[in-house]
Amino acid sequence: MALEGRFPSDACEVIYGDSPITGGSTEVQDLIHFQTLRDSLRAELDCQVCYALVLDPMTTPCGHTFCRKCVARVLDHTDLCPICRRKIGMTSDIQSEPINQTVARLINYFFPDQISARRETSAQDETGPDDEKNLPLFVCTLSFPTMPTFLHVFEPRYRLMIRRVLANGNGKFGMVMYNRQARALPGQLGDVPFVQYGTLLMIERYELLPDGRSLVVATGVSRFKIVDSGMLDGYYVAEIERIDDISLAEEERLESLETSIDSVNALPEANESNPPLDSMPTQQLLLSAREFISNQRRSGAPWLHPRVMLAYGPIPIDAARFPWWFASILPISEEEKYPILAATSVRERLKISAKWARQLEARDWSTRSSLYSVL
Repeated sequence: MALEGRFPSDACEVIYGDSPITGGSTEVQDLIHFQTLRDSLRAELDCQVCYALVLDPMTTPCGHTFCRKCVARVLDHTDLCPICRRKIGMTSDIQSEPINQTVARLINYFFPDQISARRETSAQDETGPDDEKNLPLFVCTLSFPTMPTFLHVFEPRYRLMIRRVLANGNGKFGMVMYNRQARALPGQLGDVPFVQYGTLLMIERYELLPDGRSLVVATGVSRFKIVDSGMLDGYYVAEIERIDDISLAEEERLESLETSIDSVNALPEANESNPPLDSMPTQQLLLSAREFISNQRRSGAPWLHPRVMLAYGPIPIDAARFPWWFASILPISEEEKYPILAATSVRERLKISAKWARQLEARDWSTRSSLYSVL
């Protein structure tokens, strides 16, 4: 390799002596020496994070070499070298960092078949499993599209699940709520402890704690319906169907149909301050729910504390995003919120949101009236 210019050495420090191997041709002796050298190198070229042949080797400032992906995952958890515990001193964006060309050449020369298989396996891991056939499930709470979910992962089964989700490269898993009321689930799912509709989450931040627990921040990507489920190493996996909204044209048609029918059937004495939700245009549904929130903020509602607003963001003006935000912060039970996951139109979700607002407003008035009667 040195003579061919593929190794940065002129071998000037090598001391030659008689070969301990006797007998056989020079070619046979060279082959035996090559195999001996190859065997002695193999253990030195394993990554001490994944314990496999180093892929895209990167050498840290402290002198230890790992796979590029392994360095990235280490930096997600800590800035200390896994071997010597010194500070790595590298940015999280390691794609711009150069690989160790010397180690890469040694691996490519001595282990071409193994490194080729390693690259193929890594590419498959990067693609990850088919989410619609084998989605890992975190059975805990309700999550919603575009909204963050904050998790403290401490159960061993979910520690394993999250590690695997991170390792496969896509960072996705499903969140479903416990079926506390044992409601009947269509689709013959069997005796399972969770509801049928859930949200696909993608991990945005992951912090590994010293004792193995972790703090995870994941964002909702889309909704799904569980078709079938099973167990894998203590946690559930599921076959799912993605839930999408109806088209915008169909939604506009339904809005026009609902509002026109209700305007014809409306009674003259109907309460104009609380018209039937079906009769309200979609934009008016959004404005009424936003007005309720504004009134609650002025009255100092604790569920609209600045810390909550910081976590979930300001009140959305986008009609598609607002119901998810509202459902995330509203102080009602998860069983009451659950139907919004199955709704397949923005208008339907806004009607559910407006209904929640009216119920909470009526509850507030009832509380105030009871207080005044006592006084």
